[in-house]
Amino acid sequence: MGKKPLADAPENPPAYLCKFEPRENGYWTSDSKGEGVLLHAEKGLASLAMTPCETLPSMFAKAVKKRGGKVTLRSEGAPPLKKNETPPPMVMCKDWKKQWTLKAYYEDSRSIAKAMIKAGFEPHDACNIFGFNSPEWLIGMFGAIFAGGKVAGLYGSDNVETVQYKSKHSNGSIALVEGQGELQKFKECLDDIPYMKAIVTWSCDAGEDLKREDGTVVKTYTFEEFKKLGQDSELDEELEKRIEEQKPGNACAIIYTSGTTGNPKAVMISHDNIIFESASVAKGVITVLGQKAEEERILSYLPLSHVAGMMVDGLVPLAISVFTKGWCSVNFARAYDLKVGTIGDRLKAVQPTAFFGVPRVWEKIMDKLLSVGAAMPDGFLKRRAASAKKKSLKIQEGKQLGGDGKGKLGLIDSFLLNKIKGKLGLDKCKFMFAGAAPMTTQCLSYFGSIGINVNEVYGMSECCGACTFSTDECHTWGTIGYEIPGVEVKIFRIDPETGAKTECPRAKDIQKATEDEQGEICFRGRNTMMGYMANDSFGSDHAKEIEKKNRDAIDDEGWLHSGDKGAKDTHGMVKITGRYKELIIGAGGENIAPVPIEDAVKADNPAISNFVMIGNLRKFNVALVTLKAVGATGEQPGGDELDGAAATLSSSKTISEAVNDEVFIQSIKDTIAKVNSNGKVVASNAAKIQKFTILPRDFSVETGELTATLKLKRSVVDKKFEDVIEKMYASTETYVPH
Repeated sequence: MGKKPLADAPENPPAYLCKFEPRENGYWTSDSKGEGVLLHAEKGLASLAMTPCETLPSMFAKAVKKRGGKVTLRSEGAPPLKKNETPPPMVMCKDWKKQWTLKAYYEDSRSIAKAMIKAGFEPHDACNIFGFNSPEWLIGMFGAIFAGGKVAGLYGSDNVETVQYKSKHSNGSIALVEGQGELQKFKECLDDIPYMKAIVTWSCDAGEDLKREDGTVVKTYTFEEFKKLGQDSELDEELEKRIEEQKPGNACAIIYTSGTTGNPKAVMISHDNIIFESASVAKGVITVLGQKAEEERILSYLPLSHVAGMMVDGLVPLAISVFTKGWCSVNFARAYDLKVGTIGDRLKAVQPTAFFGVPRVWEKIMDKLLSVGAAMPDGFLKRRAASAKKKSLKIQEGKQLGGDGKGKLGLIDSFLLNKIKGKLGLDKCKFMFAGAAPMTTQCLSYFGSIGINVNEVYGMSECCGACTFSTDECHTWGTIGYEIPGVEVKIFRIDPETGAKTECPRAKDIQKATEDEQGEICFRGRNTMMGYMANDSFGSDHAKEIEKKNRDAIDDEGWLHSGDKGAKDTHGMVKITGRYKELIIGAGGENIAPVPIEDAVKADNPAISNFVMIGNLRKFNVALVTLKAVGATGEQPGGDELDGAAATLSSSKTISEAVNDEVFIQSIKDTIAKVNSNGKVVASNAAKIQKFTILPRDFSVETGELTATLKLKRSVVDKKFEDVIEKMYASTETYVPH
């Protein structure tokens, strides 16, 4: 049955929050060798009494002292799947051949740290890690941190240009890569990353050392060779010195996140940021874990270079060992599980006690269950299952905030739904949650019908991943939860001229918040990033650009501005109602900056007037295209007659003709294909455009798509052209007529 739902969400009393006084120099730094502003509360989880101000090596040592003999990492070490090869049979995780105790994990991290030092890794350097989740990924991460530096992970979809930028910008001197594909990308940009000193492979042969055109050499090692290099006891003293010299306010991780324009921003996360965040979540939110002296289990499959993967798989397991009665193992999925649809096998093999998934993962699980249900023959079992789901949904609806919490399934109904959970591998799961993008109410309701409550979490890389959380006892479908212990969350109306903040009144009905009740979601606490990192070698213009980004993100009172529009209700629950930023977040949680892509399309094809990417919370991106027309001034949309380059592209003279003209259609297809293959603009597959339509007129201020200063109103465009957008997502064609 669980606990009765709360009537109101927990909120932090003033003494449980950090004190932020206006600071002339702000609450941020762009210096990768600097220190973040350290703050703490008088009481609660943000206080020094409950969460000491320390470094990650210190926290790791505490975990080893308490739970050193417990298995913490497990991997099958499964080889890549060959073309047309059937995946090997499922093996229960306790029988996986590669296992590390917490002590072995710690010692291997120290060995890798010493190897990095020997290879030339300096304090505050970065280690770039490029590959699918693995024990080597996490060991490399902690190795870099132990050696006095930071981890700067790369995404599997990063192309050569993105790899080069991130590696050079982060001052990456050591790279850990999974296989030949990742190694090749580093080889292709080697001359443009002059600071790189060694590349280590963990799933392929490292090959010969690499030589740049200027004659300098980048050493190559396999992971085992590199670890052996670090088993030199003469380096112990230097390692201990580096650990001692680290400060809680120093950066230990860089998370690269896309803005709406330009290169990705480097979010600097400090030791104190991470330790507080993991303590707040482990001790104050997901309290169902670690209540007993037993193993909790996590399945690691989402990118460790993303803040959610880093925190859930890398740090929360340590926090469980340090702060609770239990311990936690991280069990690694096979690299191909998501691609070939075998993630369900890994869930059954691991039987996680906590499971995190982006909405797209939950949707895929739902789609599969729906198809299985639809294929069931009509009969007693199908009718009984439908009846059980209907009862379960009603019970789950009553478990939302303020609900009666009543209702209990009968033995047969419970048996049927438990069988479904067992087939999913979630029958042992104590806490299930989603983040990176909001879940649909439809998806939440479906899982409620099979007795699973998916809790939503909200945050950004800039706040270490989470500032609000939902729990089984405190959730409302369609909201993103309540402020976590020690973190303050408010909704402000921001004056566009002065930047002055006015707190919005609490929403009486969170699902129908009025405009007065909505504003920008802002938050502050010990988990607020140090700032966006600037690299001095990139010049003064870069430094000024990053300074502006920091000032825009964190104000003089320490409030981190999310760019999200939302509301907070009288019960303390928060809801996102829109986005102030133009950033697209895909269904898998990918951050996509649309403006550079749109600009590249228009630059390549002068017949196009406006080009708008659509893809927020969608599985792929589509685009709305307008053509240049006579009389289109921005203030007015003009008429049907084509103008400029659009008038000379083919024999068509009007937009009405052009929408059916193969010359126009092919021209736009070719442009999109060209831009999709431009790695400097389209940084990953998730950012590619799959379909488009040509609209019957141009955008304008008069027709409502543009502001008075001719800026695009994305939300207006999304709503106004909703029908054709849905038509594109339903179609199998690349070009979909309006």
